[in-house]
Amino acid sequence: MGGSYLGLPDSLVADLLARYDEPHRGYHDRRHLEEVLGYVDELAGLADDADAVRMAAWFHDAVYDPGQQDNEVASAELAQELLPGHGVGAVQVAEVVRLVRLTAGHDPVDGDRNGAVLCDADLAVLGREPAAYHDYADSVRKEYRALDDATFAGGRARVLEALLARPQLFGTAVARERWDAPARRNLTDELSDLTASLGGGPGNFRDPGVSGAEDRSR
Repeated sequence: MGGSYLGLPDSLVADLLARYDEPHRGYHDRRHLEEVLGYVDELAGLADDADAVRMAAWFHDAVYDPGQQDNEVASAELAQELLPGHGVGAVQVAEVVRLVRLTAGHDPVDGDRNGAVLCDADLAVLGREPAAYHDYADSVRKEYRALDDATFAGGRARVLEALLARPQLFGTAVARERWDAPARRNLTDELSDLTASLGGGPGNFRDPGVSGAEDRSR
């Protein structure tokens, strides 16, 4: 698995992996965790505390219910609860908690090197080759299998519009150079397909399908 266990005990690692293996997850599963950890490793040299970023990656989707809007808060609270008992210092725990919360909007401030690395790793899937992106989009749809196609498409379209409206999708120069252009192509293509399926414009549903991206313009 990309990234290391950072000296965390096997019991904690097993608990987190069990969470990512929950059957209701279509995208936010163990494969996603492995990919995020791998991207964190690639960008680790840009972080101020790469180990804190790695721990935040382990926890960032530890709590995930597609019907809830506070998954990142709950995941951060889980990190706050569990990490101090496993030898992680208070300062680093606080940073992990902050980083997990940051994945709700993927909008680190300038100079937040840890936040930029984690958010870029989490959103790197947007810049994958088209076939991999389509697989990602299909996996997100599976998490919302309870919704009819029109409701899902409306919410998903709003998320994509919000992402495309952002002046930049990635916080590090490395990620922007590597993933920004293909990400915008992928998002635009998916939005075009969804808009056509809706016969015009998006509906009114918040879909946190992009790892917590909120249905609001940025």
